[in-house]
Amino acid sequence: MLSHTPFNFLLSADRRLKRTITIAYDVVAIAFSLYLAIALRLNVYTFEVDLREALTLLSTIVVTIGCFIKLGMYRAVLRYMMLPALSHIFLAVFFSAITLALSGFFFHTFIPRSVPFIYAGLAILTLGMPRVLIRSVYYQLYKRKKANVFIYGAGAAGRDLTYALIQGEEYHPVAILDDDPAKIGQIFFGIRVYPSSEFHDLDSLYSPKKVLLAVNNISKGERLRLLEKLSHWPVEILSVPSVEDIALGKAESTEVKELDISDLLGREAVEPDMALMTKNIEGASVMVTGAGGSIGSELCRQILRLKPKSLVIFELNEYNLYKIDQELSAIKERLNLNVVITPVLGSVQRQNRLEKTMITYSVNTVFHAAAYKHVPLVENNIVEGVRNNVFGTLYCAQAAINCKVQNFTLISTDKAVRPTNVMGATKRMAELVLQALADKQHNTTFTMVRFGNVLGSSGSVVPLFKQQIRQGGPVTVTHPDIIRYFMLIPEAAQLVIQAGAMGHNGQVFVLDMGEPVRILDLAKRMIHLMGMREHIDECGQEGDITIKFTGLRPGEKLYEELLIGDNVEGSGHQKIMTAMEEMLSWTDMELLLSELDTCCHNFDEECIIAILLNAPTGFNPHKKDC
Repeated sequence: MLSHTPFNFLLSADRRLKRTITIAYDVVAIAFSLYLAIALRLNVYTFEVDLREALTLLSTIVVTIGCFIKLGMYRAVLRYMMLPALSHIFLAVFFSAITLALSGFFFHTFIPRSVPFIYAGLAILTLGMPRVLIRSVYYQLYKRKKANVFIYGAGAAGRDLTYALIQGEEYHPVAILDDDPAKIGQIFFGIRVYPSSEFHDLDSLYSPKKVLLAVNNISKGERLRLLEKLSHWPVEILSVPSVEDIALGKAESTEVKELDISDLLGREAVEPDMALMTKNIEGASVMVTGAGGSIGSELCRQILRLKPKSLVIFELNEYNLYKIDQELSAIKERLNLNVVITPVLGSVQRQNRLEKTMITYSVNTVFHAAAYKHVPLVENNIVEGVRNNVFGTLYCAQAAINCKVQNFTLISTDKAVRPTNVMGATKRMAELVLQALADKQHNTTFTMVRFGNVLGSSGSVVPLFKQQIRQGGPVTVTHPDIIRYFMLIPEAAQLVIQAGAMGHNGQVFVLDMGEPVRILDLAKRMIHLMGMREHIDECGQEGDITIKFTGLRPGEKLYEELLIGDNVEGSGHQKIMTAMEEMLSWTDMELLLSELDTCCHNFDEECIIAILLNAPTGFNPHKKDC
């Protein structure tokens, strides 16, 4: 067994013992090199050594060992030695040879002029060769335990990754792939660069477990085209951190991870307008409701970096509040921000709690992200959905008015447009509440921002698909033709903040979600990039992961819309539009809310559905998409 070999014993020995053994060997090697240099020069193998020769030898040993210590050679781990350590050996031997010549001169030792040169060559061999040998033996013995991987990208990131993986203990790089003709054929650390067209031949030869994508200096479009090509390879694709993240200490060069969600989305985010980003936040007291949720937590991260005076994070779930508070505190400390972060545990259904919070912390701006958003759950819990989404918004808005909050932004959804489910209807009702309050008063500016699905949120299909693929399937898709608009959480949060800064009282903003994404195509791409092939249950072809169609859920549409009517105008921002939607007066709205409150109190779901149908929400629960 390898674990019982002297070689393995040496590798696993105490660091001080290994350092002692190494120094002892170096002393012997220096003495032997000098002896052999003199013997070769004089062609004799026995000669007397007097005090002068002993002092010359001692001086040479002391200087050489001192150079090794100074250059950190005894801190280096032999098994990981590479070219930098060998260059240190050359430098130390150079000084050692000079010391030999000078000490011979000062001590009047008989040292022929050619001996220091012969000694230098022998010392490089005796001092360097064992180190290289140990590393080579280790590499050959232990690389078998590491999984073979290909690296795509022969640029700086690819070279750094190759070097780091050779030193590491998890992956064994066997080939570098690149499509740049100038790089093909080059060799880095013993690894050759091949064109990607030779992947299948190399795959048969090396059977890699993964391809590590080390390309960071290309545009979003180029990256998407590259991923489309790689998705046809029967191997899992992982990415490495960007040079910026490594430089900022956010990631290690060997930290490989699954492809970012943005790589699956196929859209480019627009740089935010910093004037709009800071308008209602910088130096202000900002409050976020639902701060522990997907959108709420990202809003908090973005807001914190915009340097408000204080940030009030309002959340019902204790664990979610604790998590986001800890994360924001870490960001604050890392960026050295002078922001007061206040976690507040509470429900948006308690207006008194909201008012006390807003008054206590002198809140200027509110982002209302608290909502129940999972369609099937709200469909089965209608009363609580209405209580939280409609009345929670009402109480929060009334608290803002009473506390003279300047700006109030509601996070809405595309499911509020011609809704076929209760969740969408309650969000449209929440919009109507704010529109009516905006018409009633003008001290607090109410704006609503409507957008589609965000990738990576708790309700997104992406985390679900990843979990299903890891478990071996099946991946569940409700319908082969279902499509959705998608946006990244950070981009959505930035656009929400900007829209809130642009708004006039009562405006409904719609975010440009780009082109809709077919959910079946998204599932296939994820399966391919995780190194597997799909198998659609109705088709019978072979594959690793089955895609199963489960049928549309209650209240689910094949496609979502962002506008109720065609009345849409630009806003001055290329990704934000203004929608002109039907609204109610506060008198009518108040009467409707009173009836709805009574129905909720009596847990009369039929009554609630009737009110939602009669209100101008466009609610049509019986609509079926074909």
